[in-house]
Amino acid sequence: MDIQAEKIELAKMILDLEDSKLIKKLRRLVTKEKKDFYDEFTEEQKLEIQYGLEQLDRGERISWEDLKKKLP
Repeated sequence: MDIQAEKIELAKMILDLEDSKLIKKLRRLVTKEKKDFYDEFTEEQKLEIQYGLEQLDRGERISWEDLKKKLP
């Protein structure tokens, strides 16, 4: 079954539900799945990423090949 058919089948199943608790659980699951992984990072991790992006903006970068040479 292709993805569109799967979504239609799932929508039909949801429409047939009468259990409000289950509907709420499904809503939380779908909402959680849409969450950006970046939101899961700590503030320290976000600062590290920002620092790395600033370095790249300044042209401070190293090629993958050069990095592999430096690794043990």
